[in-house]
Formats: sequence, structure tokens, C-alpha cells
Amino acid sequence: MVDYGNLNKRDAVQQGVLKLWTLCITYLEGSHANTSTTNSFGNSTDTLDSWLGLRSLVLESSSYLRVNRAAFTTWTNAWKALDALGIGNSLRAAHPRIRGLVSYAAEAGVQTAEVEYVDKSIGVEHEVRCLRRKLLAETLSNELPSGTIRFSSQLVSIEELGRFKLLHLADGTTIKTKVLIGCDGVNSEVAKWLGFKKAAFDTRCAIRGYAVYEEGHGFGDKFVNFFGEGFRSGVVPCDDNSVYWFFSWSSATQVKELEENPLKIKEFVLSKLSKLPDNIKDVFRRTKVDDLVCSQLRYRAPWEILCADISKDNVCVSGDACHPMTPDLGQGACSALEDGVVLAKCLAEAFARSSTGEKYSEEEGYERIKMSLSKYAKERRWRAFDLVSTAYVVGHLQFTTEKVISFLRNKFLAPHLVTMLMKKATYDCGMFQAST
Repeated sequence: MVDYGNLNKRDAVQQGVLKLWTLCITYLEGSHANTSTTNSFGNSTDTLDSWLGLRSLVLESSSYLRVNRAAFTTWTNAWKALDALGIGNSLRAAHPRIRGLVSYAAEAGVQTAEVEYVDKSIGVEHEVRCLRRKLLAETLSNELPSGTIRFSSQLVSIEELGRFKLLHLADGTTIKTKVLIGCDGVNSEVAKWLGFKKAAFDTRCAIRGYAVYEEGHGFGDKFVNFFGEGFRSGVVPCDDNSVYWFFSWSSATQVKELEENPLKIKEFVLSKLSKLPDNIKDVFRRTKVDDLVCSQLRYRAPWEILCADISKDNVCVSGDACHPMTPDLGQGACSALEDGVVLAKCLAEAFARSSTGEKYSEEEGYERIKMSLSKYAKERRWRAFDLVSTAYVVGHLQFTTEKVISFLRNKFLAPHLVTMLMKKATYDCGMFQAST
């Protein structure tokens, strides 16, 4: 991490910009809100504002900080990003490490594999934890300067105005922005403006839930995974008293009925997992209706990520707005955290003053912004392509109903799939470094 006391003013401000932008982006992805980040003009006395002549603003469509009690698996690459923000250790303290995975064949209720999260090629244990979205969103929002998040701000259209963008909100407000970053999820208005097509619907659906055990759950430090004919389920401890779980299946015909009647969700899941041990079934039974989410899975076609504009002029997209993916690698939220750090570092270069301390002209500043976003897009394009395409293939391999492939999957493939997950988690977005 950077010791601000050993940096001159220019370096310290650059580090502040890096952290501010990343916190904005990761707040959005962590909360899964329908939001955008802008860099708009204002009269703030904050050090960054007075030094750079701009301020960052997060547009949140909801009237409050929207977080549920769901969670997501954070791999080594995500923790490197959180460490770059300086919040990794505080989040680690609340989330014990997950040491490995245990797989079961759901139809028979028997264990088929057990794998430790250790990369044997280099002899290093991966850092895997199940991170509560609520705690992440609150931690990030508390790190942001007061007034950074503007609630009840639904983006409805984008208009070009020379080197700037005009953002038209649902309440009639218009915001003039120097940089626009779309972190507004799978139905991104910013991605639409950039020319992306709507994210595709997968043939599979997913139910996610969160169960609380006041007396402690006793599941230990393992990710428990279940494979069945046309479905997959998993139970992951978040801490000693809470468990995150998911259930996904390969038919979209029931999702609307389940969305409209959450009480049927638990019945549906339990009917598929009737042969599992009682302590596993109890996770689903004790989950409150308000802590259940049911939806059809969506993803961005990999070739579109290669061909479409991730950035254009002073606009770009990040996280699910750019590369929504199926959850089969557990890298959706992790890669969004990577996006935040990489994009923040690129933007800091654009907003840094010249070596003489002078501000760049408006034209020079605009070109530097364009180049920084183009650099970000170039660095993230192939990483996103790799994750989206691999997740799709792995997902459909795990959900096959072909008996021979199912047998091979249950008997032999589980350890190899975990090895693949670990390889995708070795990406290092880097730490923030002082400029020279």
C-alpha cells in the first residue's frame, strides 16, 4: 500500500483518484445496483476536487443503498483487488477462509470428490472466501466521500455535447460529465449507447439464498457441491453463523412461476435434493423468503466482447454492463473488482497533471481520457472473453443429461474443474503505485 506521508502532493492526489474511482466502480458491482459513475463538475472543497477541478458522482437509481443478504465467492484475484483498495483485511476478518470443495452425486447422496484449493504446480493455496454483498457494499460506500452517491438517479438517455456527455435522468435532471463509466448491470443503458446488444438468456435458471444459524452451522471450511441430472447446487459458509447457497437447473419454463410465488422456491429445491443429508436440506428450509432470489441466467456472447466497443471517446462499461457471464467459474463479481482497479489506474494517468504541475488543455485532457479508456478496454477485452466463454462451456458440461458424460463428470472431472477454477483466479490486477 502507499504511504501518503512519503508522497508529494501530486502523487498523493493521484493515489486518491485511483482509490476513489475504484471504490465507485466496485461499490456499484458489489451492490448489483442499476447505476452509472460519472465525473462531473462541481464546487467541492475536497482535496481531489480542488486539485483536479472535478468530482466523482455515483448515480444510484434506487432511493437507498440496495443490498440483500446474498453473497458471492471471492477468489485470490478478487482479494488482490480488495487489498489494492485497502479494505481487504477488514473484510477478511469477517469471512473465514474456504479450504476446498467436496462434491456429491445428488441422486445417490454419495461423495464423488474432495479437492483442496491448492495450486500444486506452484505449491500455493488459493485464498477463497464467501463474501457477503451487504458488508462489501457498506464498506465501500463508507469509504466514499460524502455526497458521492446520488440516490433516485435513474439514467434514461445519453446525449453528446462536444467533448462532454449529457446524462438525462428520470426525474428531469441533466448532468454534464467529463467521463461516463457504465456499471449499470446486465440491462446497461450505457452499454446500449456503446452499441452492445442485449445480453443473451441462457437455458438455465438459478436460485440464490442465504441462511442464518444463530447457534452456528457446523459446516466447517468446505464448499459443498451437488450435481444432479440437469441441475447443480452448492452450500458455502460465509462465517460461523451464515451460509450462502445456490441451486441452478437447465429449464427456464418454471422461473416465472417461482418468481411470482417465492414460497414454492424452497419446495422446488427440496424436491430435487431429497436424498441429501438432513443438515444440508435444513439450509434450504431455514432460508427466509426475503432472502431468496430466482432469475434466468444471462451472458454476453464472447464474440461480441471481442468486436464491440468497450470504450468510445470518454465513455466505457465495466462489470456486468460489459461482460455478464454465467456463474460457473465464480468470477463474475471477482472480474468486476479487477475492472475497477485496472480502470482506476488508467484514469489516474489521464487526470494527472504534467511533470511541470500544469493542467492540460481541454483538448489535451479529452484525448488523454480517450487513450486511458482505450487502454483499459484493450487490457480487459481478452480477459473478459476468456472468462465468459470458459464459464459457458464449463456450465453446460456440468449440466449435461448425457449419461456417459454425467458418469465421467461425477467420477473424474470434478478435480479437473476445480483446477480450472484456480487457474482463472491467478490474475493479478496489481497494486496502486506512486507515479515517478
